[in-house]
Amino acid sequence: MIHLASNSKSRALLLKKANIEFIQKAPKYNEEQIETDIAKDFAYLSSKGKLESAIREFGLELPLLTADSVVSTIDGEILRKPKDIDDARRILNLQSNSYISIISAMHLKSREFYLIDISATYYKFSSFDRDELEKYLQSGEWRGKAGGCMVEGFCKKYIESVRGYETTAMGLQVEKLIGWLKYLNRSRFE
Repeated sequence: MIHLASNSKSRALLLKKANIEFIQKAPKYNEEQIETDIAKDFAYLSSKGKLESAIREFGLELPLLTADSVVSTIDGEILRKPKDIDDARRILNLQSNSYISIISAMHLKSREFYLIDISATYYKFSSFDRDELEKYLQSGEWRGKAGGCMVEGFCKKYIESVRGYETTAMGLQVEKLIGWLKYLNRSRFE
């Protein structure tokens, strides 16, 4: 059993699909305080800040898992969570008919173990249909999503190419996490 210190529905879904037992409760943490122009640094610092907050709030009774993701344009511009619908429209238009990277960082910490991982998945999107984009914007599903992007949702049909794991793009590199959880569980009983 682990403690997912995140409110992300996507991360919870990934853990459920991987049959990883967890409880879910996020710490209080404001990622807006992070000032960096480097996407991987943002994802790392945000996920680490969440971990430090989670340790203070919840302790290490259960292994803590924190994560954060950020979208970056081909020019390296960080596309954070949209502030409002106009910001979401601007951010999504930057991704239409372009290349992006989605970088996810995770921290898994127990009393005797600490894993840090930073992974990236790269996408090439075709042009977004304007009417479908407006419908997506009106749905509000983009709220709370890095870059307003949902590769498992709205953006899926526009994917021309992908390099990397979809789980990374959804906010948690589950493939790496599973191996380390097996190691953590095995080491507890040795």
